[in-house]
Amino acid sequence: MDEKRLEQNQREKPVSVFNKALFTGFVGGVLWSTFGAVAYYFNFTEVSAASFLFRSFWQTEWTSSLLGEVLAIFGVGIISIGVALLYFSLFKKMNGLMPAVLFGVVLWGLVFYLLNPIFPAVPFLTDLSSDTIVTTICLFVLYGAFVGYSISYEYHDFNQTETDVSTAK
Repeated sequence: MDEKRLEQNQREKPVSVFNKALFTGFVGGVLWSTFGAVAYYFNFTEVSAASFLFRSFWQTEWTSSLLGEVLAIFGVGIISIGVALLYFSLFKKMNGLMPAVLFGVVLWGLVFYLLNPIFPAVPFLTDLSSDTIVTTICLFVLYGAFVGYSISYEYHDFNQTETDVSTAK
């Protein structure tokens, strides 16, 4: 039997680092906003994804329901694709966990301080409880670490693999 035709001898087409960054952004947004929703449910924080995306603009019953929270979680996942693109274009070459963690802290500052006037359902930073501040900073740090480190790891791994292939020839 011809060895080139055997399935186990076929190589998968590699997915580009850019596409992996988009997927990582979506998964990171859904994952960490889900943890944020759980933290909101257990009163660790006064805000949730639905507070930002829906309750700030519509004062209806469905925004406070499970449906509103689930839709907001997927909305954050879609917005997170843009955040991952930002990280990919600016910081993909940075190694280590610290740039990703700092990215999460800066992102928290942008959302809770600079963009706060856009979201009337979210209290001002000075009106938030210490539990909310600590919980949301931790969630943003974990989000930044997840998205940032994954993107930079994939970028360096892809470039390392290409370097290994070119030196082997």
